[in-house]
Amino acid sequence: MDGRGIYARDSLLAGAGFRGADAVLGDVTLKQIAHELVESVRKNASIDWQLKESVQAKLRVMVKRILRKYKYPPDDPTTGEYTVSVTKVLEQAELLADFWTKEE
Repeated sequence: MDGRGIYARDSLLAGAGFRGADAVLGDVTLKQIAHELVESVRKNASIDWQLKESVQAKLRVMVKRILRKYKYPPDDPTTGEYTVSVTKVLEQAELLADFWTKEE
């Protein structure tokens, strides 16, 4: 666990898009976002989800909803899009997929 109370596996996933956001949202909110993202992605990722576009689309929508729920600042304030953050979160989830499978 790091100094903010985020486990390493959560921190890796959460750190994908959260650099600098702690000044806006605070550590407690980032911890909540990280936990919710990890739990939601783990529950909704199916076997070979990295290869299935329909599952990836569902995960992208889910990640965006979580970011909006916590008023996470969008990547592009003019459009309100989270494209970069969502992509980074899913990339980190791909890296952790094997770890999560072994953990269960």
